[in-house]
Amino acid sequence: MNPRRKAASGAGGDLPVWQETTIDGPRTRRWSLDAKQCAELKPERIAWLGLDTVDAPYSRVRLAPSGSFILACLEGEGRVLLEGRWERVTAGAICLAPPRVLNAFHAVRGRRWSFAWIRYEEEPWVKPLVGAGSPLRLKVGAEDLGRIIAGLRAEWEGERNEGLVRHWISLIHGQAERLARPWQSGSRIAKLWETVARNPAQDWKLPALARECSLSAEHLRRVCRRELGRTPMEHVTYMRIQRAQELLERSEDKLDAIAPQVGYRSAVVFSRAFVRCVGVTPSHYRERLSRNHPVER
Repeated sequence: MNPRRKAASGAGGDLPVWQETTIDGPRTRRWSLDAKQCAELKPERIAWLGLDTVDAPYSRVRLAPSGSFILACLEGEGRVLLEGRWERVTAGAICLAPPRVLNAFHAVRGRRWSFAWIRYEEEPWVKPLVGAGSPLRLKVGAEDLGRIIAGLRAEWEGERNEGLVRHWISLIHGQAERLARPWQSGSRIAKLWETVARNPAQDWKLPALARECSLSAEHLRRVCRRELGRTPMEHVTYMRIQRAQELLERSEDKLDAIAPQVGYRSAVVFSRAFVRCVGVTPSHYRERLSRNHPVER
């Protein structure tokens, strides 16, 4: 059985029940810094960051992390759960995850894996770093983020000059912002997703998306796969679920009312899409918002 989740239960046995998991294994080497140790992280809303070199059985499952998460693969290979699918991640790749969405990753037996990571702390009313316009994964930028975090580590373990520590943290956050918002402001692609974000209930199809930004459907597909790690229609789904999370957090509307607001014809279809992206049903998501989920790495 997969050690990161229990056997399926309920609803005909087709919905996995995930468990919070922290497994390091005997050969794991980790360096991390959190906001309790370093107060300079707090202004950027960074809760925790670090550099890990790991082997199986290293594993992490976070059911409802309270902030955005970025993982940059530096060497080797691992597996990351991205919007309901386990994906192979190799050197140079970056994965991004929004807050309050099931987040999981693990080492592959026989494969040493090194990566840098940042986890943010973002309350529901704060605009998250990784949001509706952010990519699922990127093919560039991992080495840069790893070098900057390594620079912070060297300063923290060395002279620990307060000004230089702030400088390194500013660089880390600036790089994270760049990764989370790959579109140039004012570009046709950026304007397309701004339009979709304003109108998630519209019946978006690939031809309509392509017309909106004056590109061919195939060109738009290639750009999105390269820049977002998703197809255009997968990104529409992601944006709809992001909007649904906001409605679940900030309103008391029932699922039958929320579904059409984000482009779904019924609460059942909406719930299926929500579970794929977030890892729990909309009802469970709303229920656990009132609970306290401490940041953990």
